[in-house]
Amino acid sequence: MFQINKPRLRTCCLWVFVCIGRILSAQSAGYLLNEPFDISPGFRDFTNTYFLADHLTRFDPATNSGEINWKRARYNTRHAFDNTMAGLQTIPQNEFPAVEYAADMTLPLSIQFVSPRTLRIRATSGPQFRKNETSMMLAREPASDPSWQYEKVDGGHRYKSVFGSVTVMENPWRIEFRDAGGRLLTQTKHQADGRTSFTPTLPFSFVRRASDYSRSMAAVFSLMPDEKIFGCGESFTKLNKNGQKVVLFTDDANGVETGEMYKPVPFFLSSRGYGMFMHTSSPITCDFGASFGAHNALLIGDDELDLFVFLGDPKAVLDEYTDLTGKASMPPLWSFGLWMSRITYFSEEDGRRVARQLRENRIPADVIHFDTGWFETDWRCDYQFSPSRFKDPAGMIRDLKTQGFRTCLWQLPYFVPKNTLFPEIIDKGLAVKDGKGNIPYEDAVLDFSNPKTVDWYQEKIAGLLKQGVSVIKVDFGEAAPVNGVYANGRTGFYEHNLYPLRYQTAVADITKKITGETIIWARSAWAGSQRFPLHWGGDTETTDMGMEAQLRGGLSLGLSGFSFWSHDIGGFTTRTPEELYRRWLPFGMLSSHTRCHGQPPKEPWEFGPAFNDYFRKVDELRYRLMPYLYAQAKQSSEQGLPVLRALFLEFPGDPGAWQIDNEYLLGSDILVAPIFESGTKSRDVYLPGGQWIDYQTNKVYEAGWHHIAAGELEVVMLVREGTVLPHIALAQSTADMDWSKLELVVFAANSTSARGKICLPSDQKLVELSLIKKGKSFALNQDPLGGQVKWTTVLRPTGK
Repeated sequence: MFQINKPRLRTCCLWVFVCIGRILSAQSAGYLLNEPFDISPGFRDFTNTYFLADHLTRFDPATNSGEINWKRARYNTRHAFDNTMAGLQTIPQNEFPAVEYAADMTLPLSIQFVSPRTLRIRATSGPQFRKNETSMMLAREPASDPSWQYEKVDGGHRYKSVFGSVTVMENPWRIEFRDAGGRLLTQTKHQADGRTSFTPTLPFSFVRRASDYSRSMAAVFSLMPDEKIFGCGESFTKLNKNGQKVVLFTDDANGVETGEMYKPVPFFLSSRGYGMFMHTSSPITCDFGASFGAHNALLIGDDELDLFVFLGDPKAVLDEYTDLTGKASMPPLWSFGLWMSRITYFSEEDGRRVARQLRENRIPADVIHFDTGWFETDWRCDYQFSPSRFKDPAGMIRDLKTQGFRTCLWQLPYFVPKNTLFPEIIDKGLAVKDGKGNIPYEDAVLDFSNPKTVDWYQEKIAGLLKQGVSVIKVDFGEAAPVNGVYANGRTGFYEHNLYPLRYQTAVADITKKITGETIIWARSAWAGSQRFPLHWGGDTETTDMGMEAQLRGGLSLGLSGFSFWSHDIGGFTTRTPEELYRRWLPFGMLSSHTRCHGQPPKEPWEFGPAFNDYFRKVDELRYRLMPYLYAQAKQSSEQGLPVLRALFLEFPGDPGAWQIDNEYLLGSDILVAPIFESGTKSRDVYLPGGQWIDYQTNKVYEAGWHHIAAGELEVVMLVREGTVLPHIALAQSTADMDWSKLELVVFAANSTSARGKICLPSDQKLVELSLIKKGKSFALNQDPLGGQVKWTTVLRPTGK
């Protein structure tokens, strides 16, 4: 039975009531279990009290800290011309005895300078009595950077670095962020700013709810003309979030044609040259000009504000953000090969057969994935191979590896009552509890805030890894009980969003310990999850629109600090039509990682000889490009960049690049424009900066808009002029690749020099390739690998 600490339980019950009160005050009567929790209704509630950031009562430049006076307010209505509106107006206090409580609150403010580009702003809505704990979201404790220079200015205080400045104004209180040239990037919004509009607006403030006296912060900043906002995790809506309301609450989205997210991330970057990270695990609603065009309202469930601000262009902001929250580890080489799967292979015979057929059909592949069917009962995760269908699982895994295949296994952290592990989980107190000490759901949900749970769980995973399994699919993780009581004393209000990070850390740590490699295959995420690659895009609809939304999700996640991402090629939900599979396949193969998965069949030979041959050609393209992919992956992991990236990351000075969300760059030098619409073989393509050369046809295009036909492979794929793409001889597995002989394919219609990158898996060193034209061919200026590789050079287009 549960072992219950009664004093802690009483405290936790109170917190559960607070959590439920917040939900009830924020959601309608039709709220369903684990629906995204939109915090915004609590910021327009006539029963609540609001405190508006008004002026500084003191500020110490030596410590970068002071106090803000917050004016008490409530919503009042105004009626004119048969129209009723509501706005915030200051009010007197309503507590008794009045001498015991302040009418307006005076609360601390602090600024910490972390690096020349990064600063941290902290403010509270009341006293903080909890102990400071190490944050799982941060890769390290933020440092203090001494390079910022202070100067007193009229009415305030300014700090400057080589990359910009922050100015704290005293009355009215305001924080302004500027770039190195003095251009205003954004600033906080004061109640007085609302006088310019008849529309009532929410200023920088916090709410105190009448239902339970809980408090949440509203960090409200300005938006500028033509400003664009990107990030917030794997968001499937339009890439530019300006004009959208984005709810950051981990959710089983059940598809990609929705505003819900498997992988919300409390970070965004702006086209103005800054980014922000909301360092909390509470629910957040980001109102990016949806309610009022000039306001960026970050509505944070937490009762304190911990906000990191980054200055710089998108690459610099991502580098700073991932310095803080962690950069992705470099995945092993084999993970960049093809993962073959379906829902699901049920037996040892299935696994051996698909491996044999892959090799017989000469389909290069590196991973065989067993999804929900490797247990005795489908979906019932007990960490045991079905004894009736797997006669020798360890032998199968060993044999597959000798053929160049790694084995991946599915599992999840939810346990149904019929699961043989259910009684043990309950008896040992390893599951999330409710306020009474029972479990919130019928299923037992593992509580990864409990060290005993982590130990128990890692022992189960270790048993599989020791049998030779190479990677674990870390599925689900979005349904941590919001009203649950966790072993660390916190409720789901703060643990729900953090659950994916705890879950994935447990798997990644034990995998690293047993295999020496950092690799998982995960669906959910929160800030910090990017440290543990890799993540895939969830249960995509098997439609044209699903394909397009999947790309937006991948681009958005890449703009949220994730270097590596994949998706289910052809869609997940139904059998993939061959015509859709043909168009989707190049998009999937030209991603950081590649998996065929979903409703069967997914194996190319099941669609007939013609498709099997087509599949092979696309797959072989990926395997020949492996040196390019691997080098780009290495650079991405070092700099916090995505392998699959938005055009503006490489071309921030091109206004058109900021508009595009249906093309992408694979690394720095290959532009990919998938064919999304059924029945079409061409599309409009925007090309940023300079010239581009079609990889399939050798046609040369100038920058700008073009209507381009796909080649033999149904995709538009172009290479930046002056680029060298390293290729490798074809092999059926990455384990069989010969890295001592590489071909340098130079794309140069007019250039007399070309550049690229290479990284050998054997030494993990990223080096530059520099070639110069000599006569009608190109040659290396010098060998960057000192004779380790025999190079051959090919010029594209030929005859130049």
